[in-house]
Amino acid sequence: MTDAFDRFEDDEEIAQIRKAVRDLCARYPGAYWRELDRKRAYPTEFVKAISDAGYLAALIPEEYGGSGLPLKAASAILEEIHATGCNGAAAHAQMYTMGTVLRHGSEEQKRLYLPKIASGELRLQAFGVTEPTAGTDTLSLKTTAVRDGDEYVVNGQKIWTSRAEHSDLMLLLARTTPRDKVAKRTEGLSVFLIDMREAAPGALDIRPIATMINHSTTEVFFNDLRIPASSLIGEEGKGFRYILDGMNAERILIASECLGDARWFIEKSTAYAKERVLFNRPIGQNQGVQFPIARNYVDYTAAKLMVARAADLFDRGIPCGAEANMAKLQASEASWKAADTCLQTHGGFGFAEEYDVERKFRETRLYQIAPISTNMILSFVGEHVLGLPRSF
Repeated sequence: MTDAFDRFEDDEEIAQIRKAVRDLCARYPGAYWRELDRKRAYPTEFVKAISDAGYLAALIPEEYGGSGLPLKAASAILEEIHATGCNGAAAHAQMYTMGTVLRHGSEEQKRLYLPKIASGELRLQAFGVTEPTAGTDTLSLKTTAVRDGDEYVVNGQKIWTSRAEHSDLMLLLARTTPRDKVAKRTEGLSVFLIDMREAAPGALDIRPIATMINHSTTEVFFNDLRIPASSLIGEEGKGFRYILDGMNAERILIASECLGDARWFIEKSTAYAKERVLFNRPIGQNQGVQFPIARNYVDYTAAKLMVARAADLFDRGIPCGAEANMAKLQASEASWKAADTCLQTHGGFGFAEEYDVERKFRETRLYQIAPISTNMILSFVGEHVLGLPRSF
């Protein structure tokens, strides 16, 4: 491979992080992920390795046991994980969900949870927001948390709650005030940090969902789950704003994973197009093969610049909702197009498990719809950037 992906300059610290991540990921080649895929198993060994290396604590301040790195460093970590053919989705939520605790939790909550999350003693992987009947219409969620003395009683259901079976804690968004009792739709929702290990028998039911990718996703049922009032993050009724506050980091980090996927597909396509010979010439000599790969690289480059822009604004504390959303859209589309090209370049061999193309093809398709769909991003840009009428 040429130095096409070395054209982007990093500072020394980021460059060192990228190399260290690549070295770690080299211990987990395609065969490791294929075996997990067949068994529908969680990459426990890989997650422990990146946790022990401190990567999942990258954004936690040093005073709470983390690395205190900027978002651009976390972005580099996830990009490199995916560029090596590994999958950071098995643990990425821990990098951004704890931001809600950091920005809106009490000092007591921070000191209680963040050091244990940073050390790996506690796992914060589960993010309970989406519901079967609400989908991306978060303000219509029905899960309730009713105050009862020194406790809240939670009832309802969440879906697409990935990694709940492999998490100790869950960040939960629930309704604490009925919709007909609030002045604005955005009010009445609250965020809780739940210790799922303390749930009474039958109060918390986690059920795996079989999907086209090995994503360890579940649906969670709450049946009179009693949690201490101290589980509340910030003020009661302000939870929707708290969740939105963390979405920019989520968008940027997911976009970074997509950048890594795009790199993996482009490198894979390029290498195969050089070595595969048909009709006495490498297939990469044919413009019908070469041009789509070149187009993928151009799209990747544009997306990388957008992600870098969004991360820079975030790290400087400048509002970046539009940039974060556009970065996620650009990067997810770049990775999906590169995936399609890679499969087409490999022809029939692209469907063979041993090439890893079909596995990564399935994995990267997710990001057209999660954690926010392309259409929702376009709606955001249309309304909040271009000033067009609200479409829904």
